[in-house]
Amino acid sequence: MIIKIVSLFLIGMLVLAMFGRLRMPGAGARGMTMKKPAKCPRCGRYRLGKGPCPCSKG
Repeated sequence: MIIKIVSLFLIGMLVLAMFGRLRMPGAGARGMTMKKPAKCPRCGRYRLGKGPCPCSKG
């Protein structure tokens, strides 16, 4: 009985994975493709928001 439940669960997970691949065919191994975070060209800090970097405020 337990083997039947486990096998149905695994089959259900495989079906969900197949539907996920159909919805996002361009997704890589990490799931959704993400952009690299923007860095300041002068100091190398990560930029948050759209304002200037704190190194240029001087």
